[in-house]
Amino acid sequence: MTPKLYIIDTTLRDGEQAPGVVFSLEDKLKIATLLDQARVPEVEIGSPIMGVQERNDMRVLASHKFKFKTLAWCRATREDIDAAEETGCDGVSISFPVSDIQMKAMGKNKAWVLSNVKQILSYAQDRFSFLGVGAQDASRAELSFLFDFIEQAQVVGARRIRIADTVGILNPFSTIELIQNIRKYCPDVPLCFHGHNDLGMATANTIAAFKAGAYAADVTINGLGERAGNAALEEVVMALDLSMKTPTGIKTELLTKMSSTVESLSGRKLPESKPITGHAVLTHKSGVHVNSLLKDRKSYQIIEAKKIGTKEHEFVFGKHSGKASIMSFFQKRGLKLTDNQCEWILEYIKQYANIFKREIIDEELMRIYLFVVRTPNVFSK
Repeated sequence: MTPKLYIIDTTLRDGEQAPGVVFSLEDKLKIATLLDQARVPEVEIGSPIMGVQERNDMRVLASHKFKFKTLAWCRATREDIDAAEETGCDGVSISFPVSDIQMKAMGKNKAWVLSNVKQILSYAQDRFSFLGVGAQDASRAELSFLFDFIEQAQVVGARRIRIADTVGILNPFSTIELIQNIRKYCPDVPLCFHGHNDLGMATANTIAAFKAGAYAADVTINGLGERAGNAALEEVVMALDLSMKTPTGIKTELLTKMSSTVESLSGRKLPESKPITGHAVLTHKSGVHVNSLLKDRKSYQIIEAKKIGTKEHEFVFGKHSGKASIMSFFQKRGLKLTDNQCEWILEYIKQYANIFKREIIDEELMRIYLFVVRTPNVFSK
């Protein structure tokens, strides 16, 4: 069997960094409970250096007896490590800048990074059983320096290296090349991929990283995060399941509930066509499609509604509808139509759609039906 991709959720840390998003402790507990129920094995629950309230929230989450491992995100400072220790988290992920542009922006250089990897990890080793190290902006780093950084982190005791595409510059091909290059130089290092969605490729890049040799991936529910967000948990999990035939161990029946909960708590409304959990992604309108869907839902739909915890949607009626969907709609309600009545109703639907530039709702369809069937001399044969 193909190995599972180890899922690490960072909705409560990187997700909350999305502009305008603030989770209360009650919100965090709701999200954490769903992550736990969905069997997500590890959750990054916050950045302790943010303040007393953040540390208090993290302490509650870490002590709540969830089954997942808890992780604190830290900068490469002793102050951050001390703050993380107060939370009771299982481990820390310590972030270092590794690209020239990030090091310059932070007033650091390569010598500082390599020196502090040794010092900070040695300091953290005495306080945590698990140490992860983040290579911030690894996608724009000089490869030779990235190799030196990873090698140094491993020597000092890093259990996992996070390869961060901090600005979302990678594509699936460059992701594979990067991960494979690291694998050649550091064949035994456990790699985690952290993808951002600035160019709309975070999910694809995460799948590519896994294919190239990463064993873990950071994700957020709904792809919530800074700028264009992160790789979306629900997209990565279902892409692995359906496209890669690779299990993750995640209980997919909770994906819709998780998505709608975070949508509500974050105030970030999902696009109707958002993959997997968008409100319209399992709806169908085209007459050609519906005619086949009535015979076999799999003809134009690869996601089984119950597998993601929702119900199959009824067909949508508009200018592209066909007779099969109309007949099916009324048959489900115990109403019969002649072919001629169905054609007239279809014509009215198309006129409505052109006038109002939208789909026709059920109440409007019933009014059209009543008008047609009550004037049999005109519409019936």
